[in-house]
Amino acid sequence: MTTLLEIINTFEFQTFLKLILGAILTGLIGLERSSLNKPAGFGTHALLGISGVLVVICSQYMTSNYDIDMSRIPAQLLSGIGFIGAGTIMRNGYNVKGVTTAAGLLAVTCIGLTIGAGYYIGGVVATIIVYLILAYAHNISDNFERYSVLSLEIVIAEQESETINNINEYFTQKKIELKRLQRTEYDDKEGKKETIEITGCYDARYLKKSRIIEELFAIDNVLEVTEL
Repeated sequence: MTTLLEIINTFEFQTFLKLILGAILTGLIGLERSSLNKPAGFGTHALLGISGVLVVICSQYMTSNYDIDMSRIPAQLLSGIGFIGAGTIMRNGYNVKGVTTAAGLLAVTCIGLTIGAGYYIGGVVATIIVYLILAYAHNISDNFERYSVLSLEIVIAEQESETINNINEYFTQKKIELKRLQRTEYDDKEGKKETIEITGCYDARYLKKSRIIEELFAIDNVLEVTEL
């Protein structure tokens, strides 16, 4: 029993345990992002988590062998993670995407640092909380949100003026306020088509984005409706 405890407490075993646990916990959050087709998925989150663990392990190793301040390297990692997070944020007109994913990348990095420091319960609890926030926060916010931004790409058959009139009439009936409208014609193997990019605001208390997409797609000659 004593020998087993000695093995568990060795630096090498703790390194192995921390790396595996860090990859599992942060990868779990990455799987949630992957399920929603977000720009950073399982691989990105797991790699960042392992990086956080390695940074702390490296700091501990250097502190014990070279007598340096072990807080310096983790501090630099937290500064550098902002560049990766910024790469996941995209803006399209009034619509900004990727902020939640960027915040999630920062969270998994901190989870990795926590596991690397050996505070396992803190890392596990943080993982559960972060996962629940990412998975269910939008359901809660939808119940309190009043106005929301709608950004869609609608593909219709070319020169279908009646279809465009029906789309405009739909937005008027649903009291969706248009902020931007752009029409582009192009040739397709099935014939000429027209793409309409729309950005507007709607009352989220009475309308759901999924319902708007379904009702627009039901209009005659509307071939495709995609959220931007």
